[in-house]
Amino acid sequence: MSEVPDTGAEAPQSAAARLFDLRVLIGGLFLLYGVMLTVAGFFTSPRELAKASNININLWMGIGMLVIGGFFTAWWRLRPLRRDQPPDATGTGP
Repeated sequence: MSEVPDTGAEAPQSAAARLFDLRVLIGGLFLLYGVMLTVAGFFTSPRELAKASNININLWMGIGMLVIGGFFTAWWRLRPLRRDQPPDATGTGP
């Protein structure tokens, strides 16, 4: 029998597992690009607006990306990853 002894204490989640959660990466990239597009949208010239039928595409897409990035990071903070608990030694489970 090669069972791992139960120490009674839950092993802490590693920092690498929290850092490489896909929600963090996706949310961070959306926030980064959202900030860049929003800033670019504030400095759009009238000539560039005329090309896009007077719709400030950079500003609207930047705001949309900020919302999506905020959603992903809020999801990550409110619902962190949890490790499955192995059943206890008696076999009754959690």
